[in-house]
Amino acid sequence: MDLRFGDSKPTDEEREAVDALLGPPESSWEGADRTDTDLRWARGGREARDRRDLLLPALHAVNDRVGWISEGALDYVCRRLTVPPAEAYGVATFYAMFSVRPRPATVLHVCTDLACTAAGAAELCADVEGRLGPESGVRVERSPCLGLCERAPAALAVRAGKPSARPAQGDIPARPAFEDAEAVRAEEARVVRERGPRGRDGKGRQGRGTLRATAVCAPATPATALQAATAPESAPAEPDPALAVPQAGAPSLTLLTRVGTTDPASLDDYRAHGGYTALRRAFDLGPAGVIREVTDAGLLGRGGAAFPTGRKWQATAAQPDHPHYLVCNADESEPGTFKDRVLMEGDPYALVEAMTVAAYATGAHRGYLYLRGEYPRALARLTHAIERARARGLLGDDVMGRGYAFDIEIRRGAGAYVCGEETALFNSIEGRRGEPRSKPPFPVEKGLFGKPTVANNVETLVNVLPILTLGARAYAAIGTPASTGPKLFCVSGSVARPGVYELPFGATLGELLTLAGVRDHLRAVLLGGAAGGFVRPDELDLPLTFEGTREAGTTLGSGVVMAFDDTVPLPRLLLRIAEFFRDESCGQCVPCRVGTVRQEEALRRIAERTGDAAAGDVALLREVGRAMRDASICGLGQTAWNAVESAIDRLGAYE
Repeated sequence: MDLRFGDSKPTDEEREAVDALLGPPESSWEGADRTDTDLRWARGGREARDRRDLLLPALHAVNDRVGWISEGALDYVCRRLTVPPAEAYGVATFYAMFSVRPRPATVLHVCTDLACTAAGAAELCADVEGRLGPESGVRVERSPCLGLCERAPAALAVRAGKPSARPAQGDIPARPAFEDAEAVRAEEARVVRERGPRGRDGKGRQGRGTLRATAVCAPATPATALQAATAPESAPAEPDPALAVPQAGAPSLTLLTRVGTTDPASLDDYRAHGGYTALRRAFDLGPAGVIREVTDAGLLGRGGAAFPTGRKWQATAAQPDHPHYLVCNADESEPGTFKDRVLMEGDPYALVEAMTVAAYATGAHRGYLYLRGEYPRALARLTHAIERARARGLLGDDVMGRGYAFDIEIRRGAGAYVCGEETALFNSIEGRRGEPRSKPPFPVEKGLFGKPTVANNVETLVNVLPILTLGARAYAAIGTPASTGPKLFCVSGSVARPGVYELPFGATLGELLTLAGVRDHLRAVLLGGAAGGFVRPDELDLPLTFEGTREAGTTLGSGVVMAFDDTVPLPRLLLRIAEFFRDESCGQCVPCRVGTVRQEEALRRIAERTGDAAAGDVALLREVGRAMRDASICGLGQTAWNAVESAIDRLGAYE
């Protein structure tokens, strides 16, 4: 593709998709027909920069409508947004869900990551490809984790095309509380399949994230995957999110208490079960009081780094530069992680409320919710929740009549694991390649759009609600002194009852696996996902706390607990982890770009070797691993060697 403006023109479909998002072009400089006034019309500088952040939504609009991004479409997007074509091409080719080459309108993404591989994903792919054939109009793509590990193996079908209709108001009609919940869920499913959800901010930015049809298929069989690929609009609806919570309805739950007991589409139902009590208390306490409560509660970030949330909020609130921004990191891409998806699908209003509390405390008036592109149902439910909250005065210019303005915009990711790193996520929102930035400066000083920004993940934010409703002291009494509160764990693999479990910090790994029904002949447990580490079956008394796992030489990470029995070949598992990091490296820094490739090559060479035959490559792996850990810019490269190292040192792999 030519990296300069060329002669290629967008098709009518591509132009329509872009114009639905951006509004009609104002002049020929943006792609309209030339007029005499165009010779006296110019735009640049700040106005052009202010539109750069619409690049990712514009690429989504084209990809959703046509299935790929042509040279003419990219040219048109660049003219509309005043973005250099070379830079836009770099963004379009950065994300796995986009294609700049022609492909069929329907793509079936089949997860081939750890849990799904153990559940037979390779055989599923081969069977589906054999049944579809080359003339089916469907492309089967082997994809990283789809966040459906409790229902492995999993597949996601996405069919591009024109939305069949555009309603005047939100995608899911408003309704009184407790009205026929099944009817609302059926309507929601119909909207997601036929039109796809959309965002609207009143400035001509309509059509964000429209998909002609999507279908999630999990657990997938060749027959169900084939149906999802060929007729996604008639595929069976996903099961209720509560089925992913084996403890659903238990009185001991704090974070998951509403999942399965309230209607996720109903704002009134949410409020009847304690919703917006925390925000009312936040307004009574004031911003400084909220930060004090969060600090006294000892809340640590749940994304893996375990940074004190109160300290982060205080640092952001104290910055004199304005505006401040709030970013919710819902790009849950760590293999084996699906807790945030369950929260967003089963209790979406809780996240909206928690974001509002966080923004109020840190002085932000604008929030961005960066959501995985592979989560269509979460997108639909969050879009609906935001629209209903806005309509009821819980978002907007005067939240709850308290004179505070705050609103939320959803930005959809496009399949890039590295965008889970907060500065890479900022670049993605700003319309740039999702590459991490060097620190310092830290986001609390210079984050999104160069302004003070607080970034938290979904679980961290939702923990703020019980802190305010129970009080900091009562919250801190849950768990241990150093790891306070409840923790969500994503349990999958060789267990009878996979799903999201909520336990207080301090419960042991063995207690968690017993709840999940761990199967016989346990070989190893992977904690923290691909970026985490393995532990042995004789280490099940390990306390699940930040300090306990750190002392044991492992990590909680994002809360992944993946059990493997002795039927799963360990070398193949390690090779898949290495392939994942090789594919997901953004390529910005040499240690990660080269190291992940060398790690994968070495593991491939010794897949069938042990002892002296593997010793040379094991030594090479250690050398490469140390280089990645010490010299990589971000956590991707720094943790890419963790699981392999733990398998060699703790499990005796390749001995």
